[in-house]
Amino acid sequence: MPLHPTLERVTERVIDRSADTRRRYLDRMAAAKSQGPARAHLSCSGQAHAFAAAGDDQDRLAEASAGNLGIVTAYNDMLSAHQPFERYPTLIRDAVRAAGGTAQVAGGVPAMCDGVTQGEAGMELSLFSRDVIALAAGVALSHNTFDAAVYLGVCDKIVPGLIIAAQSFGHMPAVFLPAGPMTSGLPNDEKAKVRQRFAAGEATRAELLKAEMAAYHGPGTCTFYGTANTNQMLMEFMGLHLPGSSFVNPNTDLRDALTVEGAKRALSLSALGNHYTPVCNILDEKAFVNGIVGLNATGGSTNLLIHLIAMARAGGIVLDWEDFADLSEVTPLLARVYPNGLADVNQFHAAGGLGFMIGQLLSSGLLHEDTQTVAGEGLENYTHEPKLTDGVLGWTPGTKDSLNQGILRPATDPFQETGGLSRLAGSLGTGVMKVSAVAPEHRIVEAPARVFHDQEAVKAAFKAGEFTGDVIIVVRFQGPKANGMPELHSLTPLLGILQGRGQKVALVTDGRMSGASGKVPSAIHVCPEALDGGPIGQVQDGDIIRLDAEAGVLEVLTEGVLQRAHATADLSANQWGVGRDMFTAFRNTVGSANTGATVFGDF
Repeated sequence: MPLHPTLERVTERVIDRSADTRRRYLDRMAAAKSQGPARAHLSCSGQAHAFAAAGDDQDRLAEASAGNLGIVTAYNDMLSAHQPFERYPTLIRDAVRAAGGTAQVAGGVPAMCDGVTQGEAGMELSLFSRDVIALAAGVALSHNTFDAAVYLGVCDKIVPGLIIAAQSFGHMPAVFLPAGPMTSGLPNDEKAKVRQRFAAGEATRAELLKAEMAAYHGPGTCTFYGTANTNQMLMEFMGLHLPGSSFVNPNTDLRDALTVEGAKRALSLSALGNHYTPVCNILDEKAFVNGIVGLNATGGSTNLLIHLIAMARAGGIVLDWEDFADLSEVTPLLARVYPNGLADVNQFHAAGGLGFMIGQLLSSGLLHEDTQTVAGEGLENYTHEPKLTDGVLGWTPGTKDSLNQGILRPATDPFQETGGLSRLAGSLGTGVMKVSAVAPEHRIVEAPARVFHDQEAVKAAFKAGEFTGDVIIVVRFQGPKANGMPELHSLTPLLGILQGRGQKVALVTDGRMSGASGKVPSAIHVCPEALDGGPIGQVQDGDIIRLDAEAGVLEVLTEGVLQRAHATADLSANQWGVGRDMFTAFRNTVGSANTGATVFGDF
């Protein structure tokens, strides 16, 4: 199938824009490759230190010809999505030994849960945790004793942080090993209804807790389609997972078999073998364009509009929100998974899942098929699904038909003709909006502003009954420089209540909403942020704002707004407590949201 001309045009634009930075990056990776297997360069004392606790693997490690696999893990048993990783190092070590190599846990990285910290002070560390994870993984691999690496991570900032680190060590092969989603519990839409009832004072806290624990009830990723599951989708579209492995439930025979195979595959891709495939060869411009297409086709998390930019920059590739918007215009929305529909990711997977979607997009010329992946040359491999037959793992062609058209549609009959994301620009700056879950009648809102400097003030105004008419709620001083850009997810229930009353309502913020943000139109990631002199800092109560997701417009219509002095905010309370005092350097050096909100700058 010929490539869609917009896909070709955007890809060429990304390649041209990135020419200098990508060349410098690849030159550094070529220099690292030329040094050969890492352990050969260690002193005898260094090798002895590295192998001292390896037991029966010591002699094999001393032979530089036996591949050594580094395991970078985000395991902790507070996060349901990461708890299954407790068993992985043993599975991996045994698998690699059987293949003639060795494996060592290189190091652990932190993994926080945005679901726990939503609305709490700790959420102000969430975005910065991505770059901490990258730094921690870099420390783990800095011992320079590994020929390949596997990365164990799932959730919101963890996978992007691990990708940034993997790019820094891009001369080594990398395979990402997921844990899979928890089995289905209380349906997500029923959970959301209880949240709204609680926000309206119609449900008790005991009822709310019961509903939440029925939804989040076991090991594995949360089953809605937020940032964590969007990450898993991306790892398949971009070729770093084994095909069909993203949404296999934890602690099953198939999940274990995929983990074992992923470890062996990583070792087989090292420079010691005949199929050397470093991660710098996989994560090229085409892979990132494929990831953006997947994000649009699935109606994925808005957080990836920040993370994909940061991930790409770590490999010398420069993405712009315009790339996302242009691809969204030609990418059909093929999936309806909560909050964009009623299904969860288990139901999505059962209906045909990522394999079906990749096949549909390939047949429409909307993906680059000729990419390198951990499964070999070509994205066609990812239209196959894993099967266990008599204990032996193999892949068979996936379904060519959706098994539930209420969840998955063919590209010839999509849920909507364009993707799930919209870029907004105008006199208030540049922002983005997730439109896949927003009904068409709610995508254009023109209303007076109510301006707040934190989400607690919004909730207080709601409880006081102040929102009686159409309103655009502006929450500013929520950008990365101000307070680390916490998600404002706790506003979702009350905004939904206002919309349900028939009011026209929208949110405009230089902060973030949840990656699972839903039916209320939200212009988020607005740049420049208020603390950086952005015009969002000049808006006052009563100013008329127009948010038009169809035309991509974010305007303040009241005259004279941009001639006002900028508002100021007392941010001293954001500077300490729950670890925030240790992140002053991050707040002082972080870049803007549209350049990835990263502390690293250009690699």
